[in-house]
Parts: sequence; structure tokens; C-alpha cells
Amino acid sequence: MALTEKIEIDRIEVVGGWTIQVRQATIIERDGEFVSRTFHRWVLTPDSDISDQEQKVQDICNAAWTKDVIDAYEKFKAEQANKLGAK
Repeated sequence: MALTEKIEIDRIEVVGGWTIQVRQATIIERDGEFVSRTFHRWVLTPDSDISDQEQKVQDICNAAWTKDVIDAYEKFKAEQANKLGAK
């Protein structure tokens, strides 16, 4: 009986204009037959360091985060800070 584990990024979504949601699946198989699948998710925004992300995640981030999108995100952050009273 051989158990194998495979980890792969199986979903990358752009949400809300600038948020990138990434889902990683961990797939367990026994003798080539599916046993289980679990997920780990994380979110990236234009101010995230993406240098440690898989290349396909970096490519989508770089395509989605145009100058206009980054400017809109920075404006949103400033507006939120103002609402909270931060300077």
C-alpha cells in the first residue's frame, strides 16, 4: 500500500477588482486511487510581496494589477484609513 501526496494550486481568482484569491489543494492517493483532498487558501493584494508565489500566481497578479488597479487600491486604503481616523 503506497500513499502519495500531491500539492497543486488549483484555483486563482481575481475578486473585487484587486484581490487575488489562491487555493492550494493537497491530494492524497492510495495505490493511485483518490483518498482525500484538502484545501488551503490565501489572499493577495497589490501591496503583497509575491516573490515567493508560484510563477502562475505571479503572472496573474502582474496581469491583474495594472497601474489603474493599484491606484484604485491605494485610494481605497487611504479612504479606509481616514474613516478610522488614521493619518
